This record gives sequence, structure tokens and C-alpha cells, in this order.
Amino acid sequence: MPLAIAAAAGCFLLLLVALLGGLGGALSGGGGSPATCAPASGNVSDIPPSYLTLYVRAGQEYGIPWNVLAAVGSIESDHGRSTEPGVHSGENSAGAAGPMQFLTGTWAAFGVDGDHNGHRDRYNPADAIPAAARYLRHNGAPHRLRTALFQYNRSSAYVNDVLNRATTYAKAADRNQPAPRCSTATGGGFALTPNQAAAKAIAFARAQLGKPYLWAATGPHAYDCSGLTQAAYHAAGITIPRTSGDQWKQLPHVSNGHEQPGDLAFFNSGPGTSSTTPGHVGLVIGLGRMIAAPHTGTVVQIQPYRRPTLLGFTRP
Repeated sequence: MPLAIAAAAGCFLLLLVALLGGLGGALSGGGGSPATCAPASGNVSDIPPSYLTLYVRAGQEYGIPWNVLAAVGSIESDHGRSTEPGVHSGENSAGAAGPMQFLTGTWAAFGVDGDHNGHRDRYNPADAIPAAARYLRHNGAPHRLRTALFQYNRSSAYVNDVLNRATTYAKAADRNQPAPRCSTATGGGFALTPNQAAAKAIAFARAQLGKPYLWAATGPHAYDCSGLTQAAYHAAGITIPRTSGDQWKQLPHVSNGHEQPGDLAFFNSGPGTSSTTPGHVGLVIGLGRMIAAPHTGTVVQIQPYRRPTLLGFTRP
């Protein structure tokens, strides 16, 4: 088994970084520990930052190398980007569902409420990724990783594909050694650190949690959705358009799956909206969540942004 699979991108606490053991760490239990901090986002460029955070956090919690979880997620659903049946809704022909492709019975036994919202949702990567780590550990990983992967998908070719891809991720992380960045700013566990302006916008939005939604309101006592995002970036010293439609049209777009904390998430919801004219916007805070002012009768709150009405993202 390639030694590169072992804990290739561990890091010391905070920003005092050193790769622990590089590509040569042992995979045996009690040997090298899995990474406790994600590599900087440019290290493994095809993994969405929000997914990379979840792989690392689940690896830390269950003792499974982050790059193995990433390899499983890549093969099963392209880190949630696949449009195949069963990834975002329903099931595929084998009865599997979600970004980590769980069967109903397996999910019932090993599903995890990873984001602690009171629900175990196999379509939610914050739940599905730690559930995959839990299932692999139950079946013998990391001591018997090949056996555990075979139980995940009973195909020797699949096991080889996962291990080869995990090695590729580990080597990519080791080649690019800028300091890993850790933060708890987005809630429990580790997350990629937003840049300074994004961090200020997120901090402002967090301070508005619980304030009422009011159409056309821009604060400080109430907000509508785009009034909140505009005010958040105004607090960070950045001017953005007033309405969700203009924010969508005038700000740089970010590919789905590459969103980062501080980006804006847009939705085809509300009267007079369409696939090109969003009626709702929220501020991404990481781990699949955003801060938003949803609609009349609600308050500024934290919500998941992975939903059928999601149009895409912009980056102020």
C-alpha cells in the first residue's frame, strides 16, 4: 500500500505549520495521526474548499486519512458536483444516494448528524462525509483499509482506484507547502480561513443573527436578504450593489463547488425570479452553511445553502 496515503498534510496548531512525516508516515493504527488542519486551498485544487474542510474534520474525528475520504468522495460524486441521479435527490439504480452514495440500510445504521442540526441527511455532505468515515472505521480502517474500502464498494478495481487517488491527493498536498490555514470562525471543527474582508463581513452578519426580516430594510434593526449582504460588506469597507439581482449580475462569479467563506450564494426563489434573476441571497460562512435573512416572518439565521433552487455564487 502506498506510504503516501498516511497523514500527508498534518499541521501544528494555529499557523505554526510543518508537514508531519511528509509522504512517509505509517498508516498503522496508533502510528501517524490523520491531518488536523486542511492544506491551503490551492494544494488540492479539484476539491471544493467546503468539502476539503469536511474531509479533514471527519478524518480527525474517526482516524481516517483525509485523502482517503477525499478519494472516496471524488469517485462517488466528484465531491458533490455530479449531476447523476441520486447525488442531490432520489437514488441511483443501485439504491444509493448523496455525495458519498449511501444505501438506505447502511445510512440507517451509520448516518451521522455532522452539522448538529437535529437531522441525519445523506444528501448533506456535512452528515455524509463523517458517516463515510464512521463506516470505514467500523469495517477496519485505518488498520485494514483495503478491507474497509472493499466493504464500502465490493470491487477490487474500486479499492485500487480509491487508493491511487488518495496517493495523488497526498502527493499534491506535499508538493505545495504554503502554510495550512485553520480557523473555527465558521463553527465547529476546522475550516478554511476567509480573507480579511470576508472575515469582517461574516463577523458583521453573525452580529445580526436574530434580527427580523423586513423587505427593503438595510439595517441596523432589520434586513432583507440583499440588504444584509450589502451591509456586511459595507462593514468590511467594500461597496456592492443593493439588490440580489444586481449583486448576481455585477459581481465576479465563482464555480459551483469552489465557493469559500465570504462568497454570496444566490437562489431562484421569490416572486418574479428566474434562473438568471435570483430573488434571494445569503453570505457563505463555510461547511455548507450561510447567514441569510430569508423572508417575512423570519429572522436573520444560519441555513444550509445546498438546495434545488441554488443558482450559484459570486465573490465581492
